Amino acid sequence: MLTPPLSEVEVRILGALIEKAATTPDLYPLSMSALIAACNQLTSRDPVMQLAEPAVAEAIVTLRRRSLLRAIQPAGSRVTKYMHLLDEALSLDARELAVLGVLMLRGQQTAGELHQRTARLAEFAGIPEVEATLDGLIAREPEALVARLPRRAGQKEGRFAHLMSGEPAVSEGLDGAGVASAAVEGAAPSAATGGRDAALAALEQAVHELRSELASLRAQFDEFRAQFQ
Repeated sequence: MLTPPLSEVEVRILGALIEKAATTPDLYPLSMSALIAACNQLTSRDPVMQLAEPAVAEAIVTLRRRSLLRAIQPAGSRVTKYMHLLDEALSLDARELAVLGVLMLRGQQTAGELHQRTARLAEFAGIPEVEATLDGLIAREPEALVARLPRRAGQKEGRFAHLMSGEPAVSEGLDGAGVASAAVEGAAPSAATGGRDAALAALEQAVHELRSELASLRAQFDEFRAQFQ
């Protein structure tokens, strides 16, 4: 756990930089516009945020003061770009950085979910290697960076959460012993309703992905144009 803990905006910025460093190395480090687009991406984010430049700029100042982020200006360019220093500051290897980054971007997850979602960031032979990396982050000294959470109702796997912004909130539900807690009222949806919901969710996902790609292309074009101004 970092002391003092990071804010939600700072966590999102670092998580986005970790992801883009691995998935779009040709565009990394990121300009301000590209960083904002990455933070506000509608896919692979939980929760989805709508951050404006003032909030991102303020968080960048704090992260720079804590030596977790660096601002650079490439030769021949007037555009300032940003890169994370989390691996250097916390002595993280590629696998640890990938797991921590995905937890920072997508919230509490199981080892199986992390294995699937870190595929583009680092190489894991299987879920046991993800679990071993999680165990290392939990056992880190002087302070853990990841916590193991109680299982949710109906789930066989435990969940994990990052500790970059303090202790995680544990969602309510049935624990392993069957202790009841808050539940959503209402009858289960019919098969037809479920089918319509699934189709609508797929359509919304496609729209979100297109919007994300458009935002990224706009950021790249703005950066390219600025080099000739």
